[in-house]
Amino acid sequence: MRTAKFRIGQVVRHRIYPFRGVIFDVDPTFSNTEEWWNAIPEDVRPVRDQPFYHLLAENEETEYVAYVSEQNLEPDMTGEPVRHPQVEEIFEEQTDGSYLPRSVEIH
Repeated sequence: MRTAKFRIGQVVRHRIYPFRGVIFDVDPTFSNTEEWWNAIPEDVRPVRDQPFYHLLAENEETEYVAYVSEQNLEPDMTGEPVRHPQVEEIFEEQTDGSYLPRSVEIH
């Protein structure tokens, strides 16, 4: 079993695509549908046996929920708040730009 590199409440960004977000859940290995998996082009499809992260994500145009492999994430060092509308429901923003989960049931 691998240990997750990132933690719930951490702000991360995608290594390739222009989006960032705050982690609200982690799967120890791929745990989405085969349809989702097959929609990823083979040449950029990540391995399944690694942590996958659920993000409250944003890009320049919109906010959404993303499911991203660990290999495609890196820490976001901007210190900018995440503007996703659900962030305030789930987290309290900390002075260092990270987020601390509120006492709510996520699943």
